[in-house]
Amino acid sequence: MNTLRIGILQTDSVLQQFQPQFGDYPQMFERVLRAGAQLPDRAPLSIECVTYPVQQALPLTPDCDAYLITGSRDSVYDDARWIVELVRFVEQALAAEKKIIGICFGHQLMAHYFGGRVAPAEGGWAVGVHTSNIVRQHAWMGESAPQQFRLLSSHKDQVTELPQGAEVFAANRFCPVAGFTMGDLALSVQGHPEFTKPYARGLLDHRRTLLGENLYQQGIASMNQDTDEILVARWLLEFAVGRSLVQL
Repeated sequence: MNTLRIGILQTDSVLQQFQPQFGDYPQMFERVLRAGAQLPDRAPLSIECVTYPVQQALPLTPDCDAYLITGSRDSVYDDARWIVELVRFVEQALAAEKKIIGICFGHQLMAHYFGGRVAPAEGGWAVGVHTSNIVRQHAWMGESAPQQFRLLSSHKDQVTELPQGAEVFAANRFCPVAGFTMGDLALSVQGHPEFTKPYARGLLDHRRTLLGENLYQQGIASMNQDTDEILVARWLLEFAVGRSLVQL
């Protein structure tokens, strides 16, 4: 059986009041990645997830097959010491030809620290379900990739300029850089494939005053749309493996 070892670079934690019901970020990612790996028409793929709380300690060496950088309430342009040290590790991992996957904060980190730019979004907070268009097809999407995908979102910063050599593969009106790649080693997505709708609703309720009533209601109303977190999780795995999972 093939085994894919994924190092989860945990940059923050779910608020304590939500953890009994939803778990922390590593559990969220492990759940959706395992769901994305359940394809009936391929050889079994075993996923081994190892968590590294990077604000406390980073891996000693990049010995996983791939690394996933989680979301965080911090901003990448804060230049906190732990963020700078995380970037140094990512550079080591890339030099060792390890795959890097960035989600939300991780997506922004891969842009900001590799020559791009991140700034507060002109439209303010992005919440609820957002639909992104596929503007560039890749082999890891499979032969029957859709033209759009929907993910839950929760961010107030976004990528405004790409690093040199990066290519956008997903975009939407609110977030023109909803997903990009850097060669065949880095893939990043602004949305949250690990989120569930109950968790996203909990966040909306928690931030209701901060968001304002209009945006809060828009976010709640968007929950009627289907989301594609399993599809996106499959893409992440296929990218990490390096070829379509159905060919393993």
